[in-house]
Amino acid sequence: MSDILVTEALDALGIENYKLEGNPTSEAEFKKSFVKITGSDSDGVATESTDPSKFGVTWSQITTKQKALETEKPLNELRAERNIKLAETDWWASSDLTMTDEQTKYRQDLRDITKTYSSLDDVKWPEK
Repeated sequence: MSDILVTEALDALGIENYKLEGNPTSEAEFKKSFVKITGSDSDGVATESTDPSKFGVTWSQITTKQKALETEKPLNELRAERNIKLAETDWWASSDLTMTDEQTKYRQDLRDITKTYSSLDDVKWPEK
């Protein structure tokens, strides 16, 4: 079972306007707990469907996206940490300052970190 929630996969797939009860782990559970909001009536009340042909997504697509997101997770965590480190030095690049060669190199090394490393587990951060 993936650590990625079904809602995360649905969001990544661009699926909107739905209700989902719990975090289904099988196609049968998904079909039982997913409701697609297909529009609204003249009073503005949502019209809903439990017909899988109206869902706009299949269980297979969801599980495939969960696996892809799980695979990408370590690299995305690395990027998030790298972005924090870059943000901490953004002030160095203010228009009224001139960065030293060392500062420029440090920021470039941070930008390039994903060319060498793919997770927080193995990363060696450049010296600030």
